[in-house]
Amino acid sequence: MSTSPEHLLVVDDDREIRRLIEEYLTQAGYRVSSAADGKAMRRLMEQHRFDLVVLDLMLPGEDGLSLCRDLRSRSNIPVLMLTARGSEIDRIVGLEMGADDYLAKPFNPRELLARIRSILRRAHALPPNLVPEEVAVFRFAGWTLEVASRNVTAPDGLVVPLSGAEFRLLRVLLEHPHRVFSRDQLLELTNGREAILFDRSIDVLIGRLRKRLRDDGKEPALIKTVRGEGYVLAASVEAL
Repeated sequence: MSTSPEHLLVVDDDREIRRLIEEYLTQAGYRVSSAADGKAMRRLMEQHRFDLVVLDLMLPGEDGLSLCRDLRSRSNIPVLMLTARGSEIDRIVGLEMGADDYLAKPFNPRELLARIRSILRRAHALPPNLVPEEVAVFRFAGWTLEVASRNVTAPDGLVVPLSGAEFRLLRVLLEHPHRVFSRDQLLELTNGREAILFDRSIDVLIGRLRKRLRDDGKEPALIKTVRGEGYVLAASVEAL
């Protein structure tokens, strides 16, 4: 097993904040790189593999929400968003864009470290083969999911909108059809913090996704309940 430290990327246009975060996380045992904007972030991500991105919301040029949405469309790398704006709507938008957690400035570095450790623990607790392939489209049971747009299209051609959590849940199930996931695994995969924030259990999220997919809640044909174990996508999947 590799003992190399996890590599974190800090993206913030404030040089002093970048320096402070980089020093603190380095002292905590992580390898840390930093960038001042989206362009520098992308250059670094082309050169290195990162385990987590600390991403500021307010950046010059392309903002943090846009960068987070782009990251999430291409990978499942964990993202912790930072912002000087701490309103509830900002948290909701950030989470819907795919962020794993959200921390408002000014913050205590110890809280930042605790949240990073929590996100990484969740990521490490997932099954080892949950590494997404470069898939643009999933087809299953007459349905089509376009990853970039997050649109799911019904067999009759109707486009059905998905929330961020619904999209992440469906994508995980499509990446691993016929595999049973426990509730805890699915909760972590669809951002446990978001589920807690809105007081929604994974069962409610499954119910919402079944409705989107016109799957009978009493006798579901697509997302089936495995008593005592969790849920499974009972359909063949074509990945393109």
